[in-house]
Amino acid sequence: MLKLKNIHTKYGHIEALKGIDIHIKEGEIVTIIGGNGAGKTTTLNTISGIIKPVAGEIHFLNKDITHWKADKIVAEGLVQVPEGRQIFPNLTVYENLQLGAYLVKDKLKVSEKLEYVYYLFPRLKEREKQLGGTLSGGEQQMFAIGRALMSDPVLLLLDEPSLGLAPIVVQNIFKIIQDINKKGTTILLVEQNAHMALSIAHRGYVLETGKITLEDNAKNLLSNDEVRKAYLGG
Repeated sequence: MLKLKNIHTKYGHIEALKGIDIHIKEGEIVTIIGGNGAGKTTTLNTISGIIKPVAGEIHFLNKDITHWKADKIVAEGLVQVPEGRQIFPNLTVYENLQLGAYLVKDKLKVSEKLEYVYYLFPRLKEREKQLGGTLSGGEQQMFAIGRALMSDPVLLLLDEPSLGLAPIVVQNIFKIIQDINKKGTTILLVEQNAHMALSIAHRGYVLETGKITLEDNAKNLLSNDEVRKAYLGG
């Protein structure tokens, strides 16, 4: 479904990604783990067209999207939930969700996706007339994922969905991520909570200072001594 080949991305003279290769198959949950500054968010932003790579290729559904604009990539079915949620705080929950479907022309599909989002996140249905900025952190994260689902993605990029949330909320968010995947959406997950990420993923990549240092199935990464010492607290 998605293939990154020898991707290099720079911020000015600083090379953030140094020739990474990643592939994702349809139906998978794939996670990228790594420390702060490893290049995880840069990887997602490069895939989604927010940042353009200086070298390499990105292929999505057998199309070269390396130099596509971000809105065209979204229209193709590749959608990112950004770190920090980035909702519109002065718009209602309902208005924010409708904005997520701005590229979907079929009104029936928009209605169906809204019902799907409310099914996954009943709290949002209860809060649909509230301003987005009045929701709790956990509700805003549900909200951000729901907004992305409104665009009917086939591949969902999730950037640090557990950031700043209480453990019980994190467990709920990760359960919903699994539910979304079981409904047919492929997921690429960037997450500092390596244990949670690997516990739901099929495969994983370890990213260190802009380079992929390890790739394996999630079970093997969980039991890998180097990964345990660096990212799993021993």
